[in-house]
Amino acid sequence: MMLRAGDIGVLLAGASTVAALAVSAWGGGAGDTVVIRAAGKVVETATLARAQTFAVPGPLGTTRVEIAPGRARVAADPSPRQLCVKQGWLSRAGEAALCLPNQVSVEIRGRDPAYDTLGY
Repeated sequence: MMLRAGDIGVLLAGASTVAALAVSAWGGGAGDTVVIRAAGKVVETATLARAQTFAVPGPLGTTRVEIAPGRARVAADPSPRQLCVKQGWLSRAGEAALCLPNQVSVEIRGRDPAYDTLGY
């Protein structure tokens, strides 16, 4: 069975619609604020407009959070596997880096969050 030009057009239109819906449903807007938590409590809320560095104490030691204009990251953490450091730069609303052994989290917030709620 061969595909006709109309069949190919319908398939391409469907694929582009699915891609557009996926981007609009899962892509949060640009973040404008970073929220840093330690042991479940907010220890710092800062703007992403200017460069800053924060030292956040946790049970294993100090986690260093670095903010550059428009983005933030966990630059150093005493956790053994370094998963939150490997998360890299965060810039979109709803993105988060969790340093679970040290009980520190970094979350980006903005006007258009990607999710209604986030449980972790």
